[in-house]
Amino acid sequence: MAPVVIRNLNKKYNEVHAVKGVNLEIRDREFVVLVGPSGCGKTTTLRMVAGLESITSGEVLIGDTVVNALPPMDRDIAMVFQNYALYPHMSVYDNMAFGLKMRRFARAEIDRRVRHAADILGIEDYLSRKPRQLSGGQRQRVALGRAIVRHPQVFLFDEPLSNLDAKLRVQMRVELKKIHDRLGTTAIYVTHDQVEAMTLGDRVVVMKDGVVQQVGEPLDLYNAPANRFVAGFLGSPAMNFVRVALVENGGMVQAVGDGVRLALPGATAVRLRRHLGEEVTLGVRPEDLRIVAAEAANGLSFEAVVEVVERLGSEILLDLKVGAGSMVAAVEPTVQAKVREHLRLALNPERLHFFDSRSEAAI
Repeated sequence: MAPVVIRNLNKKYNEVHAVKGVNLEIRDREFVVLVGPSGCGKTTTLRMVAGLESITSGEVLIGDTVVNALPPMDRDIAMVFQNYALYPHMSVYDNMAFGLKMRRFARAEIDRRVRHAADILGIEDYLSRKPRQLSGGQRQRVALGRAIVRHPQVFLFDEPLSNLDAKLRVQMRVELKKIHDRLGTTAIYVTHDQVEAMTLGDRVVVMKDGVVQQVGEPLDLYNAPANRFVAGFLGSPAMNFVRVALVENGGMVQAVGDGVRLALPGATAVRLRRHLGEEVTLGVRPEDLRIVAAEAANGLSFEAVVEVVERLGSEILLDLKVGAGSMVAAVEPTVQAKVREHLRLALNPERLHFFDSRSEAAI
């Protein structure tokens, strides 16, 4: 097991600067997830750690060793890809044992490692089968087993669950977390799925356009995003954003936008007072909106019209028209809302987010 340190890592493809000055310290036995949209540089960063991509500038350390010049086989890492890449003519046992045979491990040691990994993954009964006789989830377990038998210092995962159906992805997320807790190996995991990132990672690294936007524990990023991109990327449904002007009215700070006029509470008003006269972006998560009666209206409520009702069982998503814009509210499954119905919604005063309109940084 070993920590991984990435120092000012850059990758250029001719004129394209794919990874820009990434700095990251991954602690020993930590599970870190790199997440972001397609083309954000997360997989390129992972491949540079693995030695599958050359480094334009910067350093990668595994343990105390700078590995920039080391080939992948000498970095003591194991990588699990999106494609299982199993040998179709080999049994599960032989697929898992192949790498150890190439390294000339003793037969008894190979057998011990393969059976131990199979026990961890629950695939002892499939060791004699060929990959074509397995389900997608079972093939993914074999690919994991092939990595586990290596006893590497670092596991690297490149979107390993993206080929699985939705139900199986949930099951495999749980299994991956259990396996990591059991093995205690340092792990770097790449995904574009923010749900995977939030549920798997000890810490999450959010990337955009080759730049790290924020690093932190999942709930820290969710509750205190550093900028509008992080706020909108993490969370499903995504955070609602409304352009508002900050004005003073009767000694109170108000956020005024299309369809909303909100009297901001004490601590929030103090924080935003220096931005009076400016336009900022208000962010509110769907679960922080609730329906209130007209007589219970207060300074943090507004009128909306229901456009779509999405009944999901555990909750109802209301797609709302607010002024000329739109919002989504996540409400209790007992709510009896109808399309074209006029509602009043209140915001949770403790859960308001504001972002600078130019830099998009959190205020």
